[in-house]
Amino acid sequence: MQGAGYKCFEAGSAQDALSLLDREPLELVLSDMRMPGMDGASLLRRIRELHPDVAVVMVTAVAEVEVAVSCLAAGAMDYITKPFVFEEVKARVTQALEKRRLLLENRGYQERLEERVKAQAQRLEDLFLASVQSLAEALELKDPYTRGHSIRVSRYAVAISRMLGIDQATIRNIELGGQLHDIGKIGVREDVLNKPGPLTKDEYEHIMTHPVLGWRILRPLLGDNSVALNIVRSHHERMDGKGVPDGFGGNDIAREARIIAVADAFDAMMSRRPYRKGLSYADTLDELKRMSGTQFDGQVVEAFLEAVSTGAIVLDQRESVLDASHPVRLAK
Repeated sequence: MQGAGYKCFEAGSAQDALSLLDREPLELVLSDMRMPGMDGASLLRRIRELHPDVAVVMVTAVAEVEVAVSCLAAGAMDYITKPFVFEEVKARVTQALEKRRLLLENRGYQERLEERVKAQAQRLEDLFLASVQSLAEALELKDPYTRGHSIRVSRYAVAISRMLGIDQATIRNIELGGQLHDIGKIGVREDVLNKPGPLTKDEYEHIMTHPVLGWRILRPLLGDNSVALNIVRSHHERMDGKGVPDGFGGNDIAREARIIAVADAFDAMMSRRPYRKGLSYADTLDELKRMSGTQFDGQVVEAFLEAVSTGAIVLDQRESVLDASHPVRLAK
């Protein structure tokens, strides 16, 4: 084979061949089926495990053709039967190397294609997120008293989720759900949203249609099993089953919605609204504790309080109420 332009190495046993493969960037192995110690079939299996890009051509006796065919199924490129002539070996080796080249090229093409598809999918996701976030921004223009509310809620929810040990992929979806949780208020009348006095029963019920309105808006975009969609629909459910829109209670409420419920309530209680002043920071925390287990998930409340006490959430406690400029950030 050296006369045909190939650089060749010899190995006295299967183990020597494996050692040689560890040292040299070889493209093809010609292996006899019958060898002392490890036989050709076992060597083939080891090469497929350790050096999957190396082509293997088996050399067999005529009576071992059945075994050789089984080696093809195990990953050998070809087999040659004894006795053979040099030209046949040369042709089979050339064919095996060409097959190897095509397989590697195809794999490279598939990997590049997958990268392109992944990049395109990321681009589509980015465009989608930009679109739904623009809806949230449109809502804040409609209701200036909640400006910054959704961003703050999503940041609180991220901190709570980290305290609860939730995985990063789910946290990203919870963050999105926090930004979108009030999107249904786009369908609420502005005279009700901005009413300077207490709401009537009918007005309150009208505002509380926003979870279902938001769910209907986003369902075609997010899909039925979306974490963010669960948040939009269920963030006003209560642990005691007295919430809306479905009257779910306890663990029947999606965990992500229970997290947003605490973050949303905290920010809402501290925020100035057209019909009332915001609560103080201390009074807001006391109210969360008081409603823990009835309105709110106790574990989520504890996680929120821990996030505040450990500095995972940093608030300027000198402010008695939140407004659009109130500083809030997450500790890194």
